[in-house]
Amino acid sequence: MTQQLILDLLAAPPPSLDNFIVGENGAALDALRNFAPGRAIYLWGPSGAGRSHLLKALAAGPSAHYFNAQSPAGAMRTLASSEALPLALAAVDDVHLLDEPAQAELFALYNRWRETAASDKAFALLVAGDRAPLAMPLREDLRTRLGWDLVFRLEQLSDDDRANALRTQAGERGLQLSPEVIGWILTHYARDMGQLSALVDALDRYSLEKHRAITLPLLKDLLATSQPQS
Repeated sequence: MTQQLILDLLAAPPPSLDNFIVGENGAALDALRNFAPGRAIYLWGPSGAGRSHLLKALAAGPSAHYFNAQSPAGAMRTLASSEALPLALAAVDDVHLLDEPAQAELFALYNRWRETAASDKAFALLVAGDRAPLAMPLREDLRTRLGWDLVFRLEQLSDDDRANALRTQAGERGLQLSPEVIGWILTHYARDMGQLSALVDALDRYSLEKHRAITLPLLKDLLATSQPQS
């Protein structure tokens, strides 16, 4: 197995609602599965809770647009003022990082959402940040808009949740991960479930390639092999 193939296998799969590990976030996931034009959802929680995963999953749909603090200046305002651009969903990530001009753009997008909510031009608005609406370091009129419709706090997955998810994903491939392997992964590898899922897939293929059972030495061998050559 070539080094590039290993690196490709270790890449996290594209975010989707189906590969989001729910944990204690079932209510938020249910709301997103039933997200309709004219509704708004604000998601908040600590880094690693899955905010960006969920926004990018929804923004992968048709006529959907994803924005964050690195988006080009004016992009949200263009969308908010355009009658020509198709718009089913707008997702705005990491609003706590938006500068003043970008906050003004999001304010305009919220106003467009409210104006069209009951019309045939209605769209869904999904916004995420690292804290509750009233605690956001934003202009006052924008901060209040974050709580206009549905608000959900995302809870981080516990180590038990991650361990169960790893066992489930391994079992679906006919694999058995020992407690030693799972414990090492949770202690030393990324906590993001997308990367953990990619690691299980890479382990499966690597074990077949090497004709070896999945053990801690095999896992360490895979990760060492995947390091870029200097």
